[in-house]
Amino acid sequence: MTTANFSKTERIDVRASTLIKQLLQDAARASHKNVSEFLLDAGVTAAEQTLADRRQFVLDETQWQAFQEALDRPVQNKTRLKSLLRNPGVLG
Repeated sequence: MTTANFSKTERIDVRASTLIKQLLQDAARASHKNVSEFLLDAGVTAAEQTLADRRQFVLDETQWQAFQEALDRPVQNKTRLKSLLRNPGVLG
């Protein structure tokens, strides 16, 4: 998705250290973009990659069959898992 295709009506404010700001400015300049364009393009790319595996996954025929079999398998009682989820852990 390219950010150039959409009208920009919303504002995003970001705080950064002087060193991070300089790094972003240098990277934007090297990419022939301004800092806003650089941040938006990098942010959109990162967001798409982060969400991709939650929206779609690709399996070959063998993997698809194994996935289908796992879905069709009857539910099994997992006593240790149940106990793990019921009892408080080390962090509370």
